[in-house]
Amino acid sequence: MQKNKKEADEAQGGIRKYFHDLFDLRDDMMSYEEIDEMMEENTVIHGANMWILMLAVLIASIGLNVNSTAVIIGAMLISPLMSGIMTMGFSLAVRDLTLLKRSLIRFGTQVVISLIAATLYFVITPLSDPTTEMIARTSPTLWDVMIALFGGIAGMIGNTRQKKGNVIPGVAIATALMPPLCTAGYGIASLQPRFIFGAFYLFLINTLFIMLSSALVVLILGVPRHKYLRQAQQKRINRAIIAITIITIIPSVYIGAKTVRDSVIEHNVSGYLNNEFVFPDTQLVQSSTDKLNKVISVSLVGVPVEEEVLTVLEKELSRYNLEGYTLRVTQNSIPMEGEVEDTDKITIAIQENTISELQTQLKEQEGQLDAMEKSVRAYEEEKASAIDYQGISDRARTIFQKLGSCSCGMMSDADGDYIMFVAESSETLSEEEQQTLTNWLKTETGLNRVELLIKEIVEEEEDEQI
Repeated sequence: MQKNKKEADEAQGGIRKYFHDLFDLRDDMMSYEEIDEMMEENTVIHGANMWILMLAVLIASIGLNVNSTAVIIGAMLISPLMSGIMTMGFSLAVRDLTLLKRSLIRFGTQVVISLIAATLYFVITPLSDPTTEMIARTSPTLWDVMIALFGGIAGMIGNTRQKKGNVIPGVAIATALMPPLCTAGYGIASLQPRFIFGAFYLFLINTLFIMLSSALVVLILGVPRHKYLRQAQQKRINRAIIAITIITIIPSVYIGAKTVRDSVIEHNVSGYLNNEFVFPDTQLVQSSTDKLNKVISVSLVGVPVEEEVLTVLEKELSRYNLEGYTLRVTQNSIPMEGEVEDTDKITIAIQENTISELQTQLKEQEGQLDAMEKSVRAYEEEKASAIDYQGISDRARTIFQKLGSCSCGMMSDADGDYIMFVAESSETLSEEEQQTLTNWLKTETGLNRVELLIKEIVEEEEDEQI
């Protein structure tokens, strides 16, 4: 009995050890002294780092300006902003206010330089319209908070390893510190508050939650504190951190909730229109949803739908969780006074719908044509590679007895592929014989163009002296 209990305890201990080793954060961790030294180094402003930062800002600004995701990712990879934020989180965790002050000065300097560089670029560039990459950085949500939080945890874990791996570059891409900062520079250059405050708010979210998550990892790793603060002072710092966090997170929660609500409404409206507006002789050509005034506007083309049917359709809105919404329907009936504008809109919608369908058909046909051209090229290449040029040369000498040594092969130029036939002849070939040879070569090779290079060999008789 005791033996069985001992074996069970050993098995349980082995399982605990397995999972402990599996999730041990101290595995391959740098020493506490090495971590302290690294964080101290992060507070020093190097000239090279500043140049790299400005170049990263310019690259990111160009990427945002031309709407290139690949260029933006490249800028995020070379940006040195992440280390300063992690140092601030580290200094909070170890209670080193001096280190926190130095890291704040370094980070603040980097932010100011980045804003100046981005603003100057967007003042100079001739491309002044905002791109989708810029607009995407102006409405941060709760998901951005979560990305920054998890990214900061991953970044600090990776940063404290002996072998760094690719964690830091991945975190730099996921948390996207550089693009919102450059977008704020665009807002300053174009005097658009939406881009200034929206983008800088996203940057603030990323900075704050990377810093807090970095501090959390440092506490979990048990890095020794540099200084022990008085209890009252520590409470004040904790309250300030909590207050800043709550104030920062509230707008993102609201924006996130609004985004989810709008998405649900759009899904419900799409289901309502797809399921209910199905008529044999009438087509739905245009629709829009005014979420502020709760109005769904639709444009119909074809046989006019009766008012009784429209009344029933409006009552169906509640089935799709669209209570409080009203339905506004415009049909292509004979225009009455005041309806000309709506009729024009319907006509434009029909034309746009027709153009869209024609463009889709054109793209499909272009795709089919490309596929056919590839098939033809593949067939021609396969056929060309299967031609027995040596056999053709041998048969040519047999059929055309005036030919001596000869050879042929496939050549290419701007006009396409052709056969080059080179031979020696004991006599000059007439035009008719050359045409016959050309036609024979076309038949043998399957190509439509043949170039002949016939060299006539003249035999010289030498007089023998007796």
